[in-house]
Amino acid sequence: MRLAFCGNDNASAYNISAGVLRNVCFVDALNLVPHVFLLFITFPILFIGWGSQSSKVQIHHNTWLHFPGHNLRWILTFTLLFVHVCEIAEGIVSDTQMKSRHLHLFLPAIMGFVAATVSIVYYHNIETSNFPKLLLALFLYWVMAFVTKTIKLVRYCQDGVPFSQLRFCITGIMVILYGLLMAVEINVIRVRRYVFFMNPQKVKPPEDLQDLGVRFLQPFVNLLSKATYWWMNTLIISAHKKPVDLKAIGKLPIAMRALTNYVCLKEAYEEQKKKVADQPNRSPSIWLAMYSAFGRPILLSSTFRYLADLLGFAGPLCISGIVQGFQNTTNNTNTTEKDPSNSYLSSEEFLRNVYVLAVLLFLALILQRTFLQASYYVTTETGINLRGALLAMIYNKILRLSTSNLSMGEMTLGQINNLVAIETNQLMWFLFLCPNLWAMPVQIIMGVILLYNLLGVSALVGAAVIVLLAPIQYFIATKLAEAQKSTLDYSTERLKKTNEILKGIKLLKLYAWEHIFCTSVEETRMKELTSLKTFALHTSLSTFILICSPLQPAQAFASLSLFHILVTPLFLLSTVVRFAVKAIVSVQKLNEFLLSDEIGDDSWRGGDSSVAYESCKKHTGLHTKAINRRQPLRYQLESYEQPSRRQTRPVETDDIAIKVTNGYFSWGSGLATLSNINIRIPTGQMTMIVGQVGCGKSSLLLAILGEMQTLEGKVHWSNVNETEPSFEASRSRNRYSVAYAAQKPWLLNATVEENIIFGSPFNKQRYKAVTDACSLQPDIDLLPFGDQTEIGERGINLSGGQRQRICVARALYQNTNIVFLDDPFSALDIHLSDHLMQEGILKFLQEDKRTLVLVTHKLQYLPHADWIIAMKDGMVLREGTLKDIQNKDVELYEHWKTLMNRQDQELEKDMEADQTTLERKTLRRAMYPRESKSQLEDEDEEEEEEEDEDDNMSTVLRLRTKMPWRTCWRYLTSGGFFLLFLMIFSKLLKHSVIVAIDYWLATWTSMDNENELRNAADTYHVAVFSILSGAGIVLCLITSLTVEWMGLTAAKNLHHNLLNKIILGPIRFFDMTPLGLILNRFSADTNIIDQHIPPTLESLTRSTLLCLSAIGMISYATPWFLVALVPLGIAFYFIQKYFRVASKDLQELDDSTQLPLLCHFSETAEGLTTIRAFRHEARFKQRMLELTDTNNIAYLFLSAANRWLEVRTDYLGACIVLTAAVTSITEGPNSGLVGLGLLYALTITNYLNWVVRNLADLEVQMGAVKKVHSFLNMESENYDGYLDSSQVPKDWPQEGEIKIENLCVRYENNLKPVLKHVKAYIKPGQKVGICGRTGSGKSSLSLAFFRMVDIFDGRIVIDGIDISKLPLHTLRSRLSIILQDPILFSGSIRFNLDPECKCTDDRLWEALEIAQLKNMVKSLPGGLDAMVTEGGENFSVGQRQLFCLARAFVRKSSILIMDEATASIDMATENILQKVVMTAFADRTVVTIAHRVSHILDANIVLVLSEGSLVECDTASNLLLKEDGLFTTLVKTHK
Repeated sequence: MRLAFCGNDNASAYNISAGVLRNVCFVDALNLVPHVFLLFITFPILFIGWGSQSSKVQIHHNTWLHFPGHNLRWILTFTLLFVHVCEIAEGIVSDTQMKSRHLHLFLPAIMGFVAATVSIVYYHNIETSNFPKLLLALFLYWVMAFVTKTIKLVRYCQDGVPFSQLRFCITGIMVILYGLLMAVEINVIRVRRYVFFMNPQKVKPPEDLQDLGVRFLQPFVNLLSKATYWWMNTLIISAHKKPVDLKAIGKLPIAMRALTNYVCLKEAYEEQKKKVADQPNRSPSIWLAMYSAFGRPILLSSTFRYLADLLGFAGPLCISGIVQGFQNTTNNTNTTEKDPSNSYLSSEEFLRNVYVLAVLLFLALILQRTFLQASYYVTTETGINLRGALLAMIYNKILRLSTSNLSMGEMTLGQINNLVAIETNQLMWFLFLCPNLWAMPVQIIMGVILLYNLLGVSALVGAAVIVLLAPIQYFIATKLAEAQKSTLDYSTERLKKTNEILKGIKLLKLYAWEHIFCTSVEETRMKELTSLKTFALHTSLSTFILICSPLQPAQAFASLSLFHILVTPLFLLSTVVRFAVKAIVSVQKLNEFLLSDEIGDDSWRGGDSSVAYESCKKHTGLHTKAINRRQPLRYQLESYEQPSRRQTRPVETDDIAIKVTNGYFSWGSGLATLSNINIRIPTGQMTMIVGQVGCGKSSLLLAILGEMQTLEGKVHWSNVNETEPSFEASRSRNRYSVAYAAQKPWLLNATVEENIIFGSPFNKQRYKAVTDACSLQPDIDLLPFGDQTEIGERGINLSGGQRQRICVARALYQNTNIVFLDDPFSALDIHLSDHLMQEGILKFLQEDKRTLVLVTHKLQYLPHADWIIAMKDGMVLREGTLKDIQNKDVELYEHWKTLMNRQDQELEKDMEADQTTLERKTLRRAMYPRESKSQLEDEDEEEEEEEDEDDNMSTVLRLRTKMPWRTCWRYLTSGGFFLLFLMIFSKLLKHSVIVAIDYWLATWTSMDNENELRNAADTYHVAVFSILSGAGIVLCLITSLTVEWMGLTAAKNLHHNLLNKIILGPIRFFDMTPLGLILNRFSADTNIIDQHIPPTLESLTRSTLLCLSAIGMISYATPWFLVALVPLGIAFYFIQKYFRVASKDLQELDDSTQLPLLCHFSETAEGLTTIRAFRHEARFKQRMLELTDTNNIAYLFLSAANRWLEVRTDYLGACIVLTAAVTSITEGPNSGLVGLGLLYALTITNYLNWVVRNLADLEVQMGAVKKVHSFLNMESENYDGYLDSSQVPKDWPQEGEIKIENLCVRYENNLKPVLKHVKAYIKPGQKVGICGRTGSGKSSLSLAFFRMVDIFDGRIVIDGIDISKLPLHTLRSRLSIILQDPILFSGSIRFNLDPECKCTDDRLWEALEIAQLKNMVKSLPGGLDAMVTEGGENFSVGQRQLFCLARAFVRKSSILIMDEATASIDMATENILQKVVMTAFADRTVVTIAHRVSHILDANIVLVLSEGSLVECDTASNLLLKEDGLFTTLVKTHK
């Protein structure tokens, strides 16, 4: 057959007698002209353009501009392409009904398709290079195409072609589209004026794109890239080469920053406030505020969602069409050939074509998925914007909260943290699910209508069943929430117990009590697991209800897939309702918080400071602040370096910085805490405030700072700087700020240096002077990175004294006129206090002539004060200089004198700077074991590879893309092999049954309709079908239970092993591993193993098996499908490989950026008074906005990456559907199997992306298992001795005779010995003292008695038994020790004295009496059963030490070891202790390790150690006779 443009079966084809335009063929040819013209013009331009660009392939995104009407043009072009496809299809279908080929029916349409594609590519290139003049070519094309199409339409009208004919409709639509595109082009000319006008419009790209830091391009790219996330490709592919870090994701575009959104929300909220201002009982509605700020994007997202849902119904309809078409073709095979003159198709005929339906199905799927992802993206972005705005609102509120709220417990820190961490996220999640709320009803109604059309009444029954299951679902959902809550309570309790164990591990080991505490944790863990089990049961029930609903025998697959569509909204409904309820609660909490009391506007602290305060509230102020922040700082520096500035101030007679007149202040209760306060604080001098504990000294400072409620009176700040205009300008920022060091030290989670500088400029000299004055240098030297070490919650924990000194240093360093120090000496020992007083206060502050207010208990510093305020019971007792008070109030002065004497005695006792050395010792202990920690990390070869990132790129890449299979296997086997086998078996069985059910339905529906056979077969089919359905339902329940069960068993075993391993670990492990690291394994990692891995695993196996069974089914129906599967499989492999790496990095970034944000909130809430005193609100706000934006950008990228993946996998799924449809149409065996294959292909699209996402999640979550495993390979202490515990006498050691023979001790085999060849003999009942300088091995000797350290040579023999032969438990339970830091556990007093419950009450009372605690305990409610809070916080340190003493007495051992037990108690308690040891322990051997040599002067024998060797051993009196002996030197230096 020869090809001819007009076909060669019609002689009149080339006849133009009726006029050229009356010839159909000629009109079609005319239509080719514009398309060919466009291709001729644009191709050279495109190629030249691309050729010149090849050097700079990627246009830098600075030049991205959108011409006006950008999105409209893209939408019109896509519509045009779709219509072209229809035209091509129509032409080809008409052509198949002709006798010969008629090219004119479809060739112009194909050319039109090509031309439309070229036009959009061409436009995109012009737009990116911003060269609008070239758009003229497109303009001409649209005009020509419009004209030619109009001619064709007119010709049809003249011919009287009816409107029902498809070709007429298509031509009409084309005319409209070309006309609109022409209008868009004219609009561009009108706006940009690039031609026909004298002055073309100059345009700049958006501000974000000029900033190279912005890498999130979704708002700026063209429509196609927006829909498919094409711009993400660079990021996702680069993640393969190097990990994604914060630099790679850049910063947020301006429109999404927290500040922008905060301003929107704030304005909307203020609007609401105005509305309800006149109605006192109504509170402003946050809902309306959120709606007016973020309503538009939510509406947009909902529109997308509706479109997607409506398109979702196209799938089932197309399938039923295809199946019907099949049945028709088998029934009537003869097709009629049409007469060429009447070659018009009606729409119905066109839609009956099976291939057309297949293509339509494909397009509908692609569109549906694109809309769905767009809807998800828009809600995510809005949710993130909302969260940013809420966080900023909460933060601003925190900065203005009245302190009384926090201290009176109306707003606890916990509540604030919950607001930040939980409530804002709840609202964000609610927004994500919001479109579902209005989309669901539509889905359900549409579904039911369509089902009714297909199946008639039976459809309604099926739908009714599903609807009735919804309330059950909701009931289960509420149960789930309850179970979740109780799990949370138990896990917090378990963590508290674990934390206590880890803190007191040394004591537990020394007393051999590990197992008692271990079982208590295990009990809590079992409760937690029980509630987890109920959770699991409910989860499996809800999935079960879901799956068993759509198993009614339907008439066709269309209805099956419709049921699938129906089930999803119903399942989601319960979730959405639950989230809606939570969101309502969250909003209530937020509203309460936002309406709570604020601190008064302290306009009185200097005239213009209130203006600055107001400007923080308005966003403009914040902007300028952020930009100009450097300016005042520079001035400050200069002003600091002019020492002459002080002399400019005229000397006034009464120079008062602050004056309080007739002040009554309260902590918000309405009762005055401070009353009748009249004081003045002289400028440039030191004022001391003294008085007993709790008389209101700190409150006075806070009242002056404006933190308390002023009932009456006023605080007047003199304007010190008014006389110095030159200086005034430069110090404007620092003007009324007060350097304030609170009583409870408050540190930022930042480096030491940042904590001290606190936002001021760095000045080396000043910094050095301050650190020296606070004697911080030795502490800084101990830190691993000096003053660049992170401290605070996330960093290294410093002791109280160290923290306090850093806070004082911060106050000294700040360049402010007024300094308030609230009891800075409380946690410092005497040396440091003196040093701080001399260097820091007298020298540094006085030289600077700064006004200082000092609250203190140390009366020995009174002589230094220029002005003294003495307080009592919230009133001022006296005010004046020390001389005034000496003359006027002799009684008070005498009282002070006696107190001072007492303090002087304590001073002698304190002479050795023990507290500080102790603190430094603990710090050193925490610090130096850096090297050994790494040994823990590398568990085995494979893991080591992962730790050491070689420079060799390829191996790193291999590891980054590799799934941690080994860890997965460990996890699966830790649940037990039986369960693992059961899970795999039941899963496979379940899926095969589901496939069997569907296959059965397929053969049943495609049976031929011969009636007699039919009935018999029907009953048989129904029977088999019901059996299969029953089996399927049971299996569903079984599988979902086994998965959950396996997850729980694995979690149980892992936690059990971890706890036991850690509790039996050597003491050195605890000295080296930071507590936080161990606790993390028990909190975060255990939580992941408990609650996240099982569902992920469930979901992963389910979606993988579904996809596999679907592919198997399609290939069974049409084997040719396998050929098409190969390229799709390869594409899928690469997509998942790239996505997993990027997703893992982004997930980690999201997690790691969340922590600083939460920490910043809790930090601010804790340090409110300090921040407000320093006037640093603006700086902290700025920091919060930065942290929020960083976290939001990470989250945005993560969700964009998920969209990227889903769009890709959805398109792949659509391709699978297309290939399945085409292959089954060409090769199809029977209609039933074809329908089944297509139904399965449709489910693939839903599950493909879940496979990848679950894989990525699992990979991240397996990290937790790996971390737990790294601890499980640790070596335990050797608990078994050579002797059996039955061989040891019951009352050993009876005498208490100790022989130390040639003892050598080290902490670990790879470390140097700490004790070398020590020999000593201690007779029964002797009192022995051990002394020596710090680090001489005193404590190591005490640990050697308990075998806490490695005795590698020599031995200790107690009562004739070598202790290395005893089982550890026996040895440790027979000796007793009192440690230097007193440790108490939460529980009753009885539990603290005798956790094993072995003793009678009398014995416990006796012990308490000996320790002088009996009266105190009797006065407590419950006596021995009185509660001790965590860490014994409800007793003073001295009392805690006495409890430890009592604990040692309860265990009646003949050997007592006291390790520096008196370091933390005062003189009186210490005397008691000494007496007790002499009397109650008269017949026992007591070994005392002494910090202060004076304690052991009356011991029977003294051992003096130096650098691990025993140098002197004799009675104290004999040793003192040696003039040059070490003991003598020690005694002299300590006196």
